[in-house]
Amino acid sequence: MDRAGHPDRRALLAGGLVAATVALAGCSSTSAAPVATSDSPEARQATPAAALARLMDGNKRWVRGDLRHPDRDPNRRQFVAQKQVPFGAILSCIDSRVPPELLFDTGLGDLYVMRTGGEAVGPVVTGSVEYGPMTSGTPLIVVLGHQRCGAIEAAYKSIRDGKPLPGNLEAIAGALRPAYEQTVREGGADPIETMARAQVKLTAADLRSNRDLAPLVGKGALAVVGAYYSLDTGEVEVLAGAPS
Repeated sequence: MDRAGHPDRRALLAGGLVAATVALAGCSSTSAAPVATSDSPEARQATPAAALARLMDGNKRWVRGDLRHPDRDPNRRQFVAQKQVPFGAILSCIDSRVPPELLFDTGLGDLYVMRTGGEAVGPVVTGSVEYGPMTSGTPLIVVLGHQRCGAIEAAYKSIRDGKPLPGNLEAIAGALRPAYEQTVREGGADPIETMARAQVKLTAADLRSNRDLAPLVGKGALAVVGAYYSLDTGEVEVLAGAPS
């Protein structure tokens, strides 16, 4: 202070500069886009095998009821606000009992999620699945079917009985016809479950071999996995395409 008891002007200026520097540093640290360093979660899940392991670990927690709810706080929201680096893409059914983010115990910015009746695909859906791998290097696609799928059952009965479904539901039945035909060839005690699993495997195989994704699969940068979810146990079973 000066002799009159007032704060020294030079001290005030110095204090203001320090405060401004701290404020600018804080702004730059919170507003910058996330960077995948060698120690970041994004870098650690950069391989198909690591990404699948993370998903399956999350599913084990779901089955046990030991959820961590990762990546779901305001800090994570701020971290991904400018850029996302999901480690997986999930194509699943619209069924309300099969939410991928919950049953894999993941959070904000972790997954691309596409949901259609019976995992039915078409050009728009396929393009949506391709988006992550082709634009940001997402290393894993999972086609996730499930037990007691209503879309599969409706399509099976519609095709079997020759009775079209109403409205645009018939488009779903049309997309599921290859799985129906495979089910008829295979037979089995429960044709609905057989068809649900066939749909997963056929869809995963088609994605794995399509002209845009096949090169990524061929060089080991991408895996396309078919999986099946049990409504009874909460467990995800890998059916096909697991990376080594």
